[in-house]
Amino acid sequence: MTYDKLIEKAYEAMEYAYAPYSNFKVGAALLTESGLVFTGCNVEIASFGATNCAERTAIFKAISEGEKSFKAIAVVSSSRDFTYPCGICRQVIVEFAKNIDIIVAKGYDYEVYKIETLLPKSFTQIDIK
Repeated sequence: MTYDKLIEKAYEAMEYAYAPYSNFKVGAALLTESGLVFTGCNVEIASFGATNCAERTAIFKAISEGEKSFKAIAVVSSSRDFTYPCGICRQVIVEFAKNIDIIVAKGYDYEVYKIETLLPKSFTQIDIK
């Protein structure tokens, strides 16, 4: 799957975002090594700590369906700028997908990052063994 197609799927997912408080809608599309795509959107809750981001929604959906090997994740938003995964999402990404391509897009202009760039010196499973 091309990055453009993955970005398109992320924008489709963004349409389902529930963001009544911030009006900041985010969509994500996660490509697995087996070629499946899992999408996610942000879901805001009045108690903001219970809010779930699009990236985590997509990853958790994939994990709950037995997928554990990921190739790329596209992240888009209703902003006119690039939207990067938040700190919690970065931690989830490093837990499940250390070699994933993280694609941040505005329209179909995109940049690709690795998690070590976005979360250097991360805390991982190795640190608790």
